[in-house]
Amino acid sequence: MTSLYRIVGNQLQPANRRALTKESLIEDWLAADPKLAGLDAMIIGRQVPTDHGKFIDLLALDATGALIIIELKKSRTPREIVAQVLDYASSVRTLTTPEIYERAEKFLNKRLVTAFRERFGETIPERLNATHSMLIVASELDQASRRIVEYLSEEHGVAINTVFFNVFEANGEEWLTTDFLLDQEEVEERSERKVRAPWSGYFFANAGLNENRSWEDYRKYGYVAAGGGEFYSGRLGQLGVGDEVFVFDKGNGYIGYGVVTAEKTPAADFQTQDGPLLEQPLIGESLGHDFENPELAEYVVGIDWKRTVDRTQGKWFKGAFANQNIVCKLRDQATVDFLKAEFGLE
Repeated sequence: MTSLYRIVGNQLQPANRRALTKESLIEDWLAADPKLAGLDAMIIGRQVPTDHGKFIDLLALDATGALIIIELKKSRTPREIVAQVLDYASSVRTLTTPEIYERAEKFLNKRLVTAFRERFGETIPERLNATHSMLIVASELDQASRRIVEYLSEEHGVAINTVFFNVFEANGEEWLTTDFLLDQEEVEERSERKVRAPWSGYFFANAGLNENRSWEDYRKYGYVAAGGGEFYSGRLGQLGVGDEVFVFDKGNGYIGYGVVTAEKTPAADFQTQDGPLLEQPLIGESLGHDFENPELAEYVVGIDWKRTVDRTQGKWFKGAFANQNIVCKLRDQATVDFLKAEFGLE
């Protein structure tokens, strides 16, 4: 059970947990921003009819072309909701790429290829719905439903999870918190084993270069960075000491290969060979932004760079793997073979 307290001086003032008055509010919020449920996706349908005469609350598409079924329930959710979302999945799995285009463009009122590029900054995959996942949204979940979701995910690798929305109230103010039943990254990993190639042993990392993050700084001081919210910086936590990483620069290709030397840490606490990172003459304008706010601050992972190139000399070939995620496991063997050769790892 999630609790929320307000710090008043040296005392804790508990906030009162209450039910959300309208389930449609969550649906509206998620339809406007799926990141609220930890999803890097775009909504392509609302109240989507199935072949079985039912309606899916929200249907989303992620950057890999996979579909996400989002089903919402207001109060304590009976075990039947799990059967319901599985029934929806049985209908969604048969959707063809042309059918998805038709449904999505009717909902979006624009071409899907255009909306996809605007959302993810990438070309839409040629094939859509190679796989799909399910997300149940609830304020509570009964024990039977919890057991069923855990069993399907942990024992059978079914891509299903539950996110809980809790509303708290104190002194006339309201807060909304979200919690997952299962670790979403582990759910994705288990389901990926069923539909994706084995992991190559290498990680993919997005450089995320901008006015705050300079490739020259990365190379000189040995790190990669991400920030602006847990949604972005959180994935840096996947990298552990000794992990091998290929770093990707959007629009240029792969620009570096290195080995992790230090796990995720706030940029304000990261130590280089020359001292604290933020005390160095960085090209990045404000790597230390929001350093007092753990949610928005920049985080870094230490890297011992083995091979790097200038951004304009990025390594790339048509069809090479690229992804919007900050960090993910590199599974495309053609890309791995190419990078090993280009960065001299043979």
